[in-house]
Amino acid sequence: MIDQWSNKNASKTLLFYCQPGLDVDQLKCSMTIIHGLAQEFEVYFVNGGNVIQDFYLPQGVQVVNLPAAKSGQQTPGKLSWVEDSLDICLAVRRRQQLLELCDRIRPSAVLLELFPFNHQRFTNELIPLLERARQYGAKTICSWRDVIGPAINPLHHHPQLWQLLNQYFDQLLIHSDPNLISLDYSLVPIRNLTCQINYTGFVVPNIDRGFAPKVSTAPPTILVSIGDGRSDHTLLNCIAEVSQYLEDKIPHHIHMVTGIFTPMDVYEHLQTLAADQPNLTVQRYHCDLLSVMAQADLFIGMANDNTLLDVLQTRVPAMLLPLPADKNQTQRLCPQRLAELEIIKIVEHDLEPILFSFEILEALSRYPHQHVFCLRGVQVTATRIKQLVTRERDTTPVDHSLNSSL
Repeated sequence: MIDQWSNKNASKTLLFYCQPGLDVDQLKCSMTIIHGLAQEFEVYFVNGGNVIQDFYLPQGVQVVNLPAAKSGQQTPGKLSWVEDSLDICLAVRRRQQLLELCDRIRPSAVLLELFPFNHQRFTNELIPLLERARQYGAKTICSWRDVIGPAINPLHHHPQLWQLLNQYFDQLLIHSDPNLISLDYSLVPIRNLTCQINYTGFVVPNIDRGFAPKVSTAPPTILVSIGDGRSDHTLLNCIAEVSQYLEDKIPHHIHMVTGIFTPMDVYEHLQTLAADQPNLTVQRYHCDLLSVMAQADLFIGMANDNTLLDVLQTRVPAMLLPLPADKNQTQRLCPQRLAELEIIKIVEHDLEPILFSFEILEALSRYPHQHVFCLRGVQVTATRIKQLVTRERDTTPVDHSLNSSL
């Protein structure tokens, strides 16, 4: 084994493995983390999916595209530890390319997103990578964005997952804050983990950006958005009807951003309704929605991961519609917890315009409880990995609590 640290000036090299699927939020989170890691490491970003277009990476980050393979859908209650779900030739090519890269760069650290909690169909390329990397003294990290909820905890159904974590990983990074939801929500097997477990706080890009102060003489602004427009459009249609009931109740303006993937017929219908409603503006896209949210008196939207973080960053009062339970149970946990803490208000799926208009009036008259959650996941992630890589050569004791790196 070669000691990369025999030379004080030897660069720290990190291999960052990502298998992007249809989850754009996960990909954005990955790119945000890479921006932080590039300050401390020479980063090799390994992309196991389709070639990524229009995502800016910091200068110096090397991109390695494996022969593309989609993540696919895993059958509930089953784990595939063989290559029957991948073309054998494709699997061999991917594995060989990963091992050749590892031999060439001899990483100081290897970070795998989600595995082994997810992407089990790539086990036969990732386990050899981890074994090869450890031959060069690399530290190995599992990066997990979401909380492992009790109803969907894979460790309960598949104890071999925590066995893999113990055998192949030095660190589990959880990109959330235990003050919101901690591992206590998980079932007993996770307590058997022997690898280092660290919360990083939530991963928020450009957390230190400032926002212009709201104009005190402006009428209340209600911002409505459902993200990129792929979601159900019931909420948008309901708000368009609500605007009629609210028009003469209070001075206000509703700013609706539909999202670029909203079907054209839906967008044109909303535009037609807005033409007759002076208190309603419908826009397809806004290049800086976060700044608009910071100016708003109320935000109404879908409770997906990125939206929740935007609400926490801007501290705007919010009414959020959670994802249906049958689609993503994990993403319902954080909204429910935030509602319990009176930071947001949960919107029920059975939307009725008149009743909803009264809920909006009530929301405009209240101010949410403020939070103290850590939003510096980018910086803390880089610090945790640097500490892991250097701790045997650093005489300073490492404090593994979340607050020590804030």
